[in-house]
Amino acid sequence: MAWNRSSGQSLAGQLEARLGEPVGDVSLTLAKVAGGTGPLNIPNQLRGVSAQWIVLDGGANDLSGKCEAAEYTPILERLISKDGARGAIPALVSDLRGRGARVIWADYYTAPRYAGTGCEAPYDMLEERLARMAAADAGVTLVDMDAVFTPDDLTLFASDRMHPSPKGSALMADQIAPLLVR
Repeated sequence: MAWNRSSGQSLAGQLEARLGEPVGDVSLTLAKVAGGTGPLNIPNQLRGVSAQWIVLDGGANDLSGKCEAAEYTPILERLISKDGARGAIPALVSDLRGRGARVIWADYYTAPRYAGTGCEAPYDMLEERLARMAAADAGVTLVDMDAVFTPDDLTLFASDRMHPSPKGSALMADQIAPLLVR
C-alpha cells in the first residue's frame, strides 16, 4: 500500500483524490502480518487507529519467495486458517471490526515476477481463505485485484515487476473508492 507514496500516487493518495477527503496511511514497505517487528508489523501499524473504514492488505511479505508447499503451508496457517476463521489476519480484522471499522481487504494481483510459476499457489490459497473470512462478516469486503490486473500489462507494475506503478495504484483505487461511499 505504501508503494508510490513519494510521488503522491500511492493507493491512499489515489483514494484521497477520488473521494475528496483526507485518507490516512500508516503503511510501510516490507511490513508483515505475522512477522516483522515494531512498525514493520501491520497489526502494530494499526494499533490505536480508529476509522469508519480501513483498507488493507498483507501476507505477501510473509510469503515472499516461498514457492514450495513445505515452505508456505506453515506460513499460510499462521496467517489464516483454511476456513478463514483463525490466524493473524482474522485476528487483525476482528480487532478492527471490534473498534467499529468496516474493512476492505485488497487481495493481491498476480505479479509478472510470479506469473506462471509455482509461486502463484500460496497467493491463490490466501485468496480462497480471505474469501471465506469475508463471507462470514458483512463488515468485511474482499476486493480481488486479479479481476482487473493482468500480469501481461507491465504498465500496471513498477520496474521490479511486483509492486504497482502509479497506474496500478490508480486502478486499485478505482476498485475500492466506490465501496467507501456506500
